Amino acid sequence: MFQSLIDVILPVFLVIGAGYAATRAGYFREAHIDGLMRFTQSFAIPCLLFRAIANLDLEASFDPRLLASFYTGAALCFIAGMAGARLIFNRDWEDCVAIGFCCLFSNSVLLGLPITERAYGADNLIGNYAIIAFHSPFCYGVGITVMEVIRNRGGGGRRMVRSVLTAMFKNALIVGIGLGFIVNLSGLALPVVVDDALALITRAALPGALFALGGVLVQYRPEGDLRTIAFVCAVSLLLHPALVWIFGKTLALPQDLFRSAVMNSAMAPGFNAYIFANIYGRAKRVAASSVLIATGASILTVWLWLTLLE
Repeated sequence: MFQSLIDVILPVFLVIGAGYAATRAGYFREAHIDGLMRFTQSFAIPCLLFRAIANLDLEASFDPRLLASFYTGAALCFIAGMAGARLIFNRDWEDCVAIGFCCLFSNSVLLGLPITERAYGADNLIGNYAIIAFHSPFCYGVGITVMEVIRNRGGGGRRMVRSVLTAMFKNALIVGIGLGFIVNLSGLALPVVVDDALALITRAALPGALFALGGVLVQYRPEGDLRTIAFVCAVSLLLHPALVWIFGKTLALPQDLFRSAVMNSAMAPGFNAYIFANIYGRAKRVAASSVLIATGASILTVWLWLTLLE
């Protein structure tokens, strides 16, 4: 039980902590961290996802029960986040959507992949990749649709939706996933030299991203709205994985996919939570602080879920 904290979780968060400490001390500047994050998010991780999807057994990984378990739980957490923000904290509806998005978008790439890999091995990530393939389109689709319905901005709203969707599908992560599907469905095998080059690049993807994540967190300051932030952390770190656990067990999800679903749902909100809040100028302080505090708190909550999964 305690060994999983030492062997699986702490190495990941030590890398994050190293990035945080080095940036906080001034050894790395914001421009350095932004460059490292750009390399990992826009190049190395898309290469990782491309290679993984290209070689993925689609029939085995895209189990409808997996996607139903994870995304039903995510949608219910979005609703819970909105309802809590409105009924408990009396926020206006646009703030409620941004807070709901924080409860919806878990950090499945930067945290979910490395922690699941350390816990269960690189051969047990097929469920992770299946979830990641639909994550951004689903979450942004839900968040933007609900926000625009509430705002009811007519033509201006439609233009904003179009611009956001265009930017989303130009996202390097989604491009990498899409190209991976093309290669997989075409039946073409990657040339050995290309596959070896991609393997070299992908080795730097997750460690570099974790270090950069620590550096980026320096920019956030937990301030104000602490009850709302605590609520977001509880929904993201406890309610989401609990719901996915119930749905996965009810649907008799295979063990490897069940573990991937629960672990991905147990991750802290990702940066996209802040990006969404920033796009609409709503609940930005809650979103930024939730990313920071939930990432730290997930050391203990992820340990809890790992223990329950043993």
